[in-house]
Amino acid sequence: GERPVTAQEEDDELPDAIDDREIFDISVFLNLAHLIRSINDPEHPLTLEELNVVEQMRVKVNDAESTVAVEFTPTIPHCSMATLIGLSIKVKLLRSLPERFKLDVHITPGTHASEHAVNKQLADKERVAAALENSHLLEVVNQCLSARS
Repeated sequence: GERPVTAQEEDDELPDAIDDREIFDISVFLNLAHLIRSINDPEHPLTLEELNVVEQMRVKVNDAESTVAVEFTPTIPHCSMATLIGLSIKVKLLRSLPERFKLDVHITPGTHASEHAVNKQLADKERVAAALENSHLLEVVNQCLSARS
């Protein structure tokens, strides 16, 4: 359901901490589209939320320490798209959040056969940067991030 907006959140003069629900559910800055809930699955005509790959309870934000951690759960233990899904989540957050945030995108423990290898790739800044220099891979990521018609 939708979260009620408080008077304090509406007041532009007061600092508004970013919380777990905001990352998962509503726009963070300047009415950006839903962040991770609306990312499209690369193989299915559904969003990551519709497939239960991402859930609000698996998003952790610490605004004071400028950290965001997102766990995602691939649909099957041998999902060949796990790295691409994680990369799409990471790119969406990189594009949407201020640079001060340190991002940790990883597979929910015990839910994927190659969990350690995928998590290692997603945590490696150089690997992520190299992946995004690949025009074909970047096109696939952008398709996952684009709105379905």
